[in-house]
Amino acid sequence: MKKTLKVAGIILAITVIGLIAIYHYASEDLPSGTKGPEATALAQKMMDACKADAWDQTRLVQWTFAGRNTYLWDRSRSLVQLSNRNGSFIINSSTGEGVSKLTADGNQISSSEAEDAWANFCNDSFWLIAPLKVMDLNIEREIVQTDEGTALLVHYTTGGVTPGDSYLWHLSEDGLPYAMQMWTQSPPLNGIRTSWTDWQQLHTGVLIATKHMLGKANVAISNLKSGSELAELEITSDPFE
Repeated sequence: MKKTLKVAGIILAITVIGLIAIYHYASEDLPSGTKGPEATALAQKMMDACKADAWDQTRLVQWTFAGRNTYLWDRSRSLVQLSNRNGSFIINSSTGEGVSKLTADGNQISSSEAEDAWANFCNDSFWLIAPLKVMDLNIEREIVQTDEGTALLVHYTTGGVTPGDSYLWHLSEDGLPYAMQMWTQSPPLNGIRTSWTDWQQLHTGVLIATKHMLGKANVAISNLKSGSELAELEITSDPFE
């Protein structure tokens, strides 16, 4: 999942708000912090607050991102179904390769359709589980002191489209994130802030933030469900067979 967590994740937000609004809303220099055991401990505290260990036991996840893309992710088979106005596609969630396009004529998914589906999945799964992955090997962590208290700065060093992007997590006393700021290369963003609130618990116990306010726009996660079997999600036939 390292590729999926490298953030193409602000792309949709830009279409929602518009570049002009984003540049007006936030422009801050990337802060400098301190690496070391304290940063690692804060990252672990954040993951513990989100019940990240329970993510490993979560097989099926279903959600809709920003009202436009609906997903069914079978993590045990590394397969994801994406449904939107362009159709319904199945891709491999580990490699990004297209598996099939669900149409009446049974066409195989084209390479361009697979790339689009993969880009959407990278984007939308970031907003789903980014706080659960801050201890990944491709991330450098720093402690930053802010006016709001101690924050966790993470740098993505490898993977995805633009290595080098950074994210500053603002945490409550218990370690649960309530906001995140982004410094990205493509598109160029300098400290734009989004909320991480309205936490919901999956059946395994893992916590997912479903409300992300970017200015006045809510880049929301809705219709969030999870289960160990398709029947628990009221799905009667296996879309991956």
